[in-house]
Amino acid sequence: MREFSTKAYAKINLGLDVVRKRDDGYHELRTIMQTINLYDTIYIKTIKDDKIILQTDKNFLPTDERNIAYKAAALMKEKYSIKEGVFIDIQKNIPVAAGMAGGSTDAAATLYGMSKLFELSVTPEELMKLGTGLGADVPYCIMKGTALAEGIGEILTRVSPMPECYVLTVKPEVNVSTKQVYEDLHLNECIRHPDIDGLLRELEKGNLEGVCSKFGNVLETVTEKQHPIISEYKRKMLEYGAINSMMSGSGPSVFGIFKTREGASEAQRKILSKLTDIRVQSNVSCIHNVK
Repeated sequence: MREFSTKAYAKINLGLDVVRKRDDGYHELRTIMQTINLYDTIYIKTIKDDKIILQTDKNFLPTDERNIAYKAAALMKEKYSIKEGVFIDIQKNIPVAAGMAGGSTDAAATLYGMSKLFELSVTPEELMKLGTGLGADVPYCIMKGTALAEGIGEILTRVSPMPECYVLTVKPEVNVSTKQVYEDLHLNECIRHPDIDGLLRELEKGNLEGVCSKFGNVLETVTEKQHPIISEYKRKMLEYGAINSMMSGSGPSVFGIFKTREGASEAQRKILSKLTDIRVQSNVSCIHNVK
């Protein structure tokens, strides 16, 4: 038996703009994504039977072909003619359906873990190309760090890293359909688009306050209307000392940027004590930059 374990990191969107809706129904994006030091743990080991067994510590998650990590393992077995079976255990810390790539990063880590477990000569670029068929965020979750994603998310360019800081993430227990959010986004209406180029310039300067001043997520115009609690979280983040606060992805997670861990932890304590009418998941983490 051989075994391998790896971390699957969450992401936030520092800026997210929707450029246009294509004829095939997909939306073209310009978004800057950033890895944070919040992660699931993926443990993989070989088994005798030629099959995939997946388990998680969350009983509401599927453990069959409906799970994207299962699909990733099946894809690797087919692509590289792997005849041994695998047992995969996923310990979840990233909130589910939160706009933080929790499923995509598990799939990315499974692709990577399978390549290591079976000693395959596969480059990160090859894994990223393979991951495109699983989900738009999977290639980025293999790349990690600070990156500009364009197209439907598959065109990735590494950019200047986010300055060191601390991130408080808060996810309310509300359901958001990413598909429905995009369907409800009407680009022909008067929508304020985020300044992605300005955000890139501030990243080049390494100016934390400047970066935060350029935050923007066009999907907030949809999700905040459906779930006003998101606006409330953003206001509380700012009230309790965040440099800026924004929704990640299509939501419903909200994050705030703080200069110190102590500041982020104190804001977390205050938010959890004030907003008692709805269940939330929260975490304080640092930026996870790739060297």
